[in-house]
Amino acid sequence: MLLMAALTYGAGTLVFAHLTGEAAVSRAMAAGRTSLGNELTDFGSSLSDTPYIVALTAVTAIVLRLVLRRWREPIFLIAAVWSQSLVFLATTNLVGRHRPPVPHLDEAPPTSSFPSGHVSAAVAFYCGVALVLTTHVRNRALQVMIWTLSAAAPLAVGFSRVYRGMHFVTDVLWGLLLGIGCVVMAARAILYARRVRGAQRSRARPLSSR
Repeated sequence: MLLMAALTYGAGTLVFAHLTGEAAVSRAMAAGRTSLGNELTDFGSSLSDTPYIVALTAVTAIVLRLVLRRWREPIFLIAAVWSQSLVFLATTNLVGRHRPPVPHLDEAPPTSSFPSGHVSAAVAFYCGVALVLTTHVRNRALQVMIWTLSAAAPLAVGFSRVYRGMHFVTDVLWGLLLGIGCVVMAARAILYARRVRGAQRSRARPLSSR
């Protein structure tokens, strides 16, 4: 998490200092807004609103605990979601990037534009759930469907946040990377901890003992 926070702060500082052409993308999207697009992106953005993500994470963790009768999967999901939140909160105000210079369709929170917390939270929750589900599902078609829906959610959130004038494109891209990083970190530390330790012990074992 410390490494991801350092990378997020470094990337945010670099983007904020050197990339100035993104405002044109935000202006173009704002100029092409329609009433239907406004309604659809309102729903897309709400898929990762903080109250919803907190509630969904809590409810899903409880369901996983009751169904699977163990703590590994619920703790993994909570760790994935909350680790991205902690990295986001630790870095966003330090970067201090302003929101795009277009009319905002949502109320701007006190945090800065970089990175997109909505997007990183969407990746952590929806892809975290997909990872747990596909671990216990053997049907390949069902696995593909689960991952397709889970990947579509953060992409919809990211597009909606840019469309609604709340983030630049690079804010969304780094939010995707941050969410993926937190899911991978939590999976290695919690979900697949035994498998990782077993592989490490196997690599460390002398050739003569194999």
